[in-house]
Amino acid sequence: MNSYFTISEEVADALAYGRPVVALESSGVVHGLSYPLNLQTALDIDKTIRAGGATPARTGIVDGKFVIGMSDEQVELFATTPDIPKVSTRDIGSVLAGRGHGGTTVSAALVAAGQVGIEVFAVAGIGGVHFGATRSLDISADLVEFTRHRIAVVCAGAKSLLDPALTMEYLETLGVPVVGYRCDDFPAYYSVSSGVRNPRRVEDLTELAEAIRLHWQVGNQGGFLVTHPISELDALPSAEVYALISEVQAEAEAAGVHGPAMTPYILSRVSAATRGRTSAANRSVLLSTSALAAEVACALREQP
Repeated sequence: MNSYFTISEEVADALAYGRPVVALESSGVVHGLSYPLNLQTALDIDKTIRAGGATPARTGIVDGKFVIGMSDEQVELFATTPDIPKVSTRDIGSVLAGRGHGGTTVSAALVAAGQVGIEVFAVAGIGGVHFGATRSLDISADLVEFTRHRIAVVCAGAKSLLDPALTMEYLETLGVPVVGYRCDDFPAYYSVSSGVRNPRRVEDLTELAEAIRLHWQVGNQGGFLVTHPISELDALPSAEVYALISEVQAEAEAAGVHGPAMTPYILSRVSAATRGRTSAANRSVLLSTSALAAEVACALREQP
């Protein structure tokens, strides 16, 4: 640890005494759901993780310092300040130097979690390979960051605006294990299935935790991806979502939207087009992945 990192007393105590901890990002608080649903969802995620026997550790950059274990007040600040930038791995140094705030994406949150030895991270949907990446080379830094930290990432697949088949191919190239917990298909964030199969399926939590631990014990330095889909009651039909995203993406490209601005642009347009159904699905999947992440963190602590 150095002067650019601060860790909450709750998270520090949990790590010191070997209790399970689940890391979280903060970009979704700023650029995901609208206020006050973003704040309430973030606080409910923390409650869900604590109810599962683990300690939540939301990461963010506050006044030029990486915070691991954001307070409720800091989360509220992020939820009510819409111009806080998203911070990916490449942005960390510049945002720290600017002494400002930053909402961590998956990749930046993994950097923070890796600094203190947190072994489990929860997120609704990971970044991945965008549709048309063979032309644009638009590939999320999340995928590369998975190879740099011994952290199990619990998610409901990749964000719906991404190409699931290419994302899975890229994960295989990087040597990142992808295991479906009680699911055959790689989920699609808002939808139960992307139409792409998970390489492996595991039914038992203890077996899953053992697989994660053994992946590291034999010398692998990277992460382990655990997928579990949104509840069918809250899910949207994948064909409807993909068709809508394709339409909105074409609109975004015509408007000159690209890079980091693309994802929030598409998600906001899709939410409006579905009259808020994606917002409800987003909240549902955030809570379900957080609940499973707490279980995984507890199961890992029982492994030698």
